[in-house]
Amino acid sequence: MTPKVLFAASATAALLLALPASAAQLTIGFSQIGSESGWRAAETSVSKQEAAKRKVNLKIADAQQKQENQIKAIRSFIAQNVDAIFLAPVVSTGWDSVLKEAKEAKIPVVLLDRDIDPSGKDLYLTAVTSDSVHEGAVAGDWLAKTVGTKACNIVELQGTVGASVAANRKKGFDTAIAKHANLKVVRSQTGDFTRAKGKEVMESFIKAEGGGKSICAVYAHNDDMMVGAIQAMKEAGLKPGKEILTVSIDAVPDIFKAMAAGEANATVELTPNMAGPALDAIAAFKEKGTVPPKWIQTESKLYTAADDPQKIYDSKKGLGY
Repeated sequence: MTPKVLFAASATAALLLALPASAAQLTIGFSQIGSESGWRAAETSVSKQEAAKRKVNLKIADAQQKQENQIKAIRSFIAQNVDAIFLAPVVSTGWDSVLKEAKEAKIPVVLLDRDIDPSGKDLYLTAVTSDSVHEGAVAGDWLAKTVGTKACNIVELQGTVGASVAANRKKGFDTAIAKHANLKVVRSQTGDFTRAKGKEVMESFIKAEGGGKSICAVYAHNDDMMVGAIQAMKEAGLKPGKEILTVSIDAVPDIFKAMAAGEANATVELTPNMAGPALDAIAAFKEKGTVPPKWIQTESKLYTAADDPQKIYDSKKGLGY
């Protein structure tokens, strides 16, 4: 190698070392819960798209709904010395030890979609989530307005036990309907955020409630459970969306397909693009030392059958749901 070439190579290497993290390629590890729902699959797909736009190397570890797998993935990312870690926590507790390890390694952690126990708030940089209490309240307010003054027995399909989003969506809904004495949750059970479990639990509700005749409405913590519940109602000879009102959360394509068919009534949107704001926050933190707010909130929008559900379905079906 000639002195001139050697000098040029050395100068290039020095320049790359001097570049801020956002200018060189960032490597980020993402511990994803799994693919328990259409929304979760879309979040993973959109995260890949957002990372590709920013030329970020995003390494995704699918935890298959198990916290122990998420903890192993985080430790693996720490060993790889990634630039940052994204975590969609399957439950809200039990993270202190592994997040302390990330902090000691000076690797910033960003929570996506779900929060963790308040005692761990100093262990992550920011959380990009919706206001899941507000989502539940929007669902409850819609149902109260739609039902009016008539008596309404509600059955509830809860999300995963121990998940912050499930607790919050229940809290928001309960608070909203508490203002209306005619609305009452008569049965509530986890459907674990899956279609299969949502269908199974709804079948048990129908049997317990006189073949479903005493059920006025179904509230599900996500659309996938509601899609399963709709199938159970139809198989029982009931008419979801007409005889029994439905309201759920996420706004996945299949709930709009059900709305277009007159089999669902309302959904509250949870955007699958949590990674975009998170990637921007990490880039600013790495490049300029800008510390983001502790919570970056995403929008929650109510959709009903009046919002041209077929058109919305067509716009969403290619997003990886």
